[in-house]
Amino acid sequence: MAEETKTDQEKVNVPDLRDKVVQAIKLVYDPEIPVDVYELGLIYEISVYPVNNVYVLMTLTSPNCPSAEAIPSEVKDRIQQIQGINDVEVELTFDPPYSQDMMSEAAKLELGFL
Repeated sequence: MAEETKTDQEKVNVPDLRDKVVQAIKLVYDPEIPVDVYELGLIYEISVYPVNNVYVLMTLTSPNCPSAEAIPSEVKDRIQQIQGINDVEVELTFDPPYSQDMMSEAAKLELGFL
């Protein structure tokens, strides 16, 4: 009986978990730009599946980005640190290509585009 209670407590509401995933991603910065990757618009999709598996589809500012391995790896690490997360998959894509139009208003303001 105690096992079932513990399992129920470990299950996190999907919207709450998605919010936690977004907050974790916002801790990851492109080393060349003082804005987090979420506000930069590099995250195309966040899906939370049953048993707390998370899938993230993201891009980089350029296919030749010097941090091409580091940024997706850090995104995955940050998400895996959330209590209750089971498995994390981060997929990198360049379709559609990144453009500055994908940035949030906050990122554009931070970078002086507004």
